[in-house]
Amino acid sequence: MIAALKRPPFIGAAAFALVFIFTAIGHSIMVLIMDVFQGAQFWAAFAQGLLGAALVYIGVRYNDNENAATWLGYFGGTFLWAGWVEFSYVYYSRHVGIEPLDLGGGHKQLPEYMLLPSGIGLLASTLVFFYFNRETRCNAFRWMHKHLHTPVGKPTLNYQRNISTLVAMEKFYITWFFYVLLLVMYDRRIVGAEHPAMYVMFFLFVVWSIYLLNRLRKFTRLPSAFRYGIATALVAWNTVEILGRWRFLKEVWVEPQKYVLHMSIIVAAFITVGVIFALFPSAEQPDKEGPTPQPAE
Repeated sequence: MIAALKRPPFIGAAAFALVFIFTAIGHSIMVLIMDVFQGAQFWAAFAQGLLGAALVYIGVRYNDNENAATWLGYFGGTFLWAGWVEFSYVYYSRHVGIEPLDLGGGHKQLPEYMLLPSGIGLLASTLVFFYFNRETRCNAFRWMHKHLHTPVGKPTLNYQRNISTLVAMEKFYITWFFYVLLLVMYDRRIVGAEHPAMYVMFFLFVVWSIYLLNRLRKFTRLPSAFRYGIATALVAWNTVEILGRWRFLKEVWVEPQKYVLHMSIIVAAFITVGVIFALFPSAEQPDKEGPTPQPAE
């Protein structure tokens, strides 16, 4: 059975499941920090971000261990985003006295989510750096380099990537991008959650998710599958977010105190997949299909 799990498509499935499930758990962690620590929640959030930075640093020190660096970078980036970014918006939205916005239909936009899209210019500006980075192996960027006729030069031969920081920034920027995109789309003064454009976007997310999953199922190495699975799972998670906004499903992860059994099952599922993940060695054979192949010697 273990031998069977070490082959595609189970490798890609394990990678996808880990990121997808932990996305729900990450929402619950933030809610619990706000509920448990209350007046000290911002100190707790600072500690969470500090933990994230420490994990990324440890991953840098263990860059030769691809599995460890990938794990540490992912969790480090997740905790950095939740602890230092999301809670900073919570703090300043309260500091300037922003009130929740009634979106109609029983939905309210939280103050921090009204403030978060203000960083769209910063997001776009910093992404310019990553877009014109010739060492990038991002499929989307390299496709755009080719079809938008913006060549950036060939990657450096034998360039050793810092996997931990790479994975942390992948998680960080994909999360940030989709947060801004969905919050802008939800704004009724711009589009609105019930606008036909949202149904088109939902359909595109479904198609995009299927495409990425089809590629992910062909991976033969778990570390690279996990890195590709971050983008795949976060794209797919947008369909969950939209369905939640349309009230087609109950987002139990934003009320973990109320849905203890449900969240216990979700956490158990994450631990189970994590144990399976740990059974995979960091093999040296190349992927049958991956984000971008290594530069030729």
